Amino acid sequence: VNRRKHSLGIPPPSEKDWPKDEEDFFLLDPDRERDALPQPFRMINKLVMQVFDSAMEIIERREMLQEAQKVKVQPKKCFPTAEFQVTERANCLAVSGKYIFVGLSDGLAAFNKCDFKDVCAWGAAKTEICAIHALDLGNECHILLAVDEMGLVWLFCFHKKSFLLIKILNEVEDISQRSTCVEEVLSRGGDYAGILLQGNTKAWLEIYQLPKDSWLTEMEKNAGAAEGLACSERRSRCFSQAGTFLLQELPVSALQADVELDPPVLLLTVRPPKPITGTRFKDPLDALKEMDEDRMLGLGYNHLIKDFQWELQEAIFRSTYREYLEAEGITKEEIPRHATFHFLLPSRILMGPEMEVQPDIPVGIGVHWDGNHNFCLYLLNHSLNGKADSDLMPDVVWPCAAPIACSAVSSCSRYLALAGEDATITIWDKHLGYPLSVTAILEERFIRSIHFL
Repeated sequence: VNRRKHSLGIPPPSEKDWPKDEEDFFLLDPDRERDALPQPFRMINKLVMQVFDSAMEIIERREMLQEAQKVKVQPKKCFPTAEFQVTERANCLAVSGKYIFVGLSDGLAAFNKCDFKDVCAWGAAKTEICAIHALDLGNECHILLAVDEMGLVWLFCFHKKSFLLIKILNEVEDISQRSTCVEEVLSRGGDYAGILLQGNTKAWLEIYQLPKDSWLTEMEKNAGAAEGLACSERRSRCFSQAGTFLLQELPVSALQADVELDPPVLLLTVRPPKPITGTRFKDPLDALKEMDEDRMLGLGYNHLIKDFQWELQEAIFRSTYREYLEAEGITKEEIPRHATFHFLLPSRILMGPEMEVQPDIPVGIGVHWDGNHNFCLYLLNHSLNGKADSDLMPDVVWPCAAPIACSAVSSCSRYLALAGEDATITIWDKHLGYPLSVTAILEERFIRSIHFL
């Protein structure tokens, strides 16, 4: 029997037994194994990898397009249910109650939106209507403000399928003094109307009171005559199957000779603020004496800055910012020719303790002119007893840090939004008279319009 003198064991490791080809395996580049292949195999491997990478790029691009396609919503196509075709060109339209009023190249036309039939038309003056504002007064009576191509404002009353011309608001005998209307607004309820007029070198705002109650009373008295003289005989062909009504000749409404309506009353004439110039006062007491029940407070007219001080400030400004003024060009300050105005319901700011007002009838207007810092409030209970050329002073002035770019009033007429040219929006509580919030938009932004939702 052979026996081992010593038991078997694991021999200790030694560096001389390590494999020489694997000692740097963790430092080897895997791609170097392909370099050992012959040249044709390496070319084939490179082409296969390029095809694989291109295929993955195409797959990823298609997946992104599919994800983007899932987000998109296909818009619903809407087709007209009815069509009105007239021989004249249609420029504008307005909807009031159950009627659609269309401004044509030679007058006005009214359509019934319930049965898609023409009602009547007005074309006595053969004038082109470019803009229409309409409001339903109830009892089948509607107010229309129509502006023609010459800028004249035509005030109509539409009652019982008949157009009644009440007055041309800005008509003058001297054609050289004619003004054009650039904006017209009807107050909610039809109690007031405002038109912004521009002449050769100036602009102004006129506010009219519409005697709608007397109009409705007079219409009721002449209801029988209105029905008899509603419209002349109409010639029209009706294609009911296709839903198309082709008006070969629009019917012309007969003016009711026995109906006499009261004309609108001119309440206010608001002119743009004059540029601020040097003072003529010698001391603060003289400036305070010019104050008339705080009517001029806030406009900046009653100050103690002399003419030479204005000139010195202008010279300092031009010398400091000369390079910017030369690059952008210097624009001479001009009197503003456009304004934005709103009819305002009663609030603590616009009504005194002894004023008797109705909650749904406007008591004032808010006006701001282009390039001006002030939002001016005027009461509608003024009378034109003063001089015709005298400037009407606002009852309340809200100064802003920057020129006002645009404004909006909420449907309840309590909240007022003012957007400045510095891209800052301020929300005012008109009932209490203080700002609720101030929001600054990103720099280098100009706010062109603002609305309450």
